[in-house]
Amino acid sequence: VQLQASGGGLVQPGGSLRLSCAASGSAVSINAMGWYRQAPGKQRELVAAISSDASTIYADSVKGRFTISRDNAKNMVFLQMNSLKPEDTAVYYCGMGGAYWGQGTQVTVSS
Repeated sequence: VQLQASGGGLVQPGGSLRLSCAASGSAVSINAMGWYRQAPGKQRELVAAISSDASTIYADSVKGRFTISRDNAKNMVFLQMNSLKPEDTAVYYCGMGGAYWGQGTQVTVSS
């Protein structure tokens, strides 16, 4: 299984970014897929997840601002991030089933 995350960058507070995760080797439709993040000096934390039945969960800190979705035909998972805050700054990782990880993409929220 390979996961390729992309879409990170530098954005001002209040801005938006859309992260993408392209999967190969297994289908996103039958796996629990998650976005995680790790800020400097902190542990990796779950940001959002989508299960095989398309139910979603979010960390309290991102509820109402972030949306996880997937495109089964393209075998991709997305994280739409709106109203970004400086505390959202971290490396964001895509995960499959809690067992496979992508390389991470840096998100920096700063003015």
